[in-house]
Amino acid sequence: MSKKIIVAIDGPSGSGKSTTAKLLADQLGFLYIDTGAMYRAVTFLALEKKIIDNTAAVAELTINSDIRLNFVKGKTFVAINGIDVTEEIRSLEVSSKVSEISKIEAVREALVKKQRQLGNGTSGVVMEGRDIGTVVFPEADFKFFLIASIDERARRRAKEFQEKGKPVAVDEVKKNLMHRDEIDSTRDVSPLIKAADAIEIDTTNLTIEEQVEKILSVIKERREKINVGSKRKIF
Repeated sequence: MSKKIIVAIDGPSGSGKSTTAKLLADQLGFLYIDTGAMYRAVTFLALEKKIIDNTAAVAELTINSDIRLNFVKGKTFVAINGIDVTEEIRSLEVSSKVSEISKIEAVREALVKKQRQLGNGTSGVVMEGRDIGTVVFPEADFKFFLIASIDERARRRAKEFQEKGKPVAVDEVKKNLMHRDEIDSTRDVSPLIKAADAIEIDTTNLTIEEQVEKILSVIKERREKINVGSKRKIF
C-alpha cells in the first residue's frame, strides 16, 4: 500500500506560496489545498452577516459552515454553504479582516479539523498556509517556509489587484501586509512561525518557476528515503 505524502508550504502573504504550491502539486500529481482560502471564506461570510466583531458568532458560523475547495485548471474555486465566493474572498476588505478572524481559537480548531480530513483523504497533498508544518501536519514529509521582502510582497499583491481591474496603491497594500504579519506572528493560537525542520526559501528575487524548481530539487534529493510503495511514484 502506498504511503501518503504530505508537502507543507508556509509563509506570509505575498511570499509566493499559493502559485508555487499549485504548480508543485500539478507536477507531483498531488491534491492542492489552499487553507488561506478557507479562512477568507469564513471572513467574507462574517462580513456579509455583519458579525465580524462577534467572536462567538463567527466561531459558530465556522463550525456550521460547509466549505468546499475545487482546484480546476490552475484555479481554486471556493464555495461556502453552496455560495461561490472565489472572487469575493480576494477583496482588500476581506484581506484586512482575515487575520483577525484567523486568530480566533474556535475558528482555527474547526478549520484545522477540516484541513486534516482533506489531507488524509488523498495519497499525496501539497497544502499551503501559515501553520501547516507546525500544527495541521507537523509530521509532514516535506516542510518549506517561504519568505520575501515586504516591498516585493506588496508589489506582487498590488499587481494582482491591478490584473483583476481593482487597482490598489502599493503603499496601502504594504500597510495591510505589515498589519497582517503582526497579527499572524503574535497571535496566541497557531502563530505564523517557521517549523524547526522546515527549509526556508527567500523568494524575493526568484521567479515562480525557480521557486518550484528549488522545492522539487529538495524532494528529488530525499525521495529515496520515503517508502512510497512499489505501485506509487512521485515522479
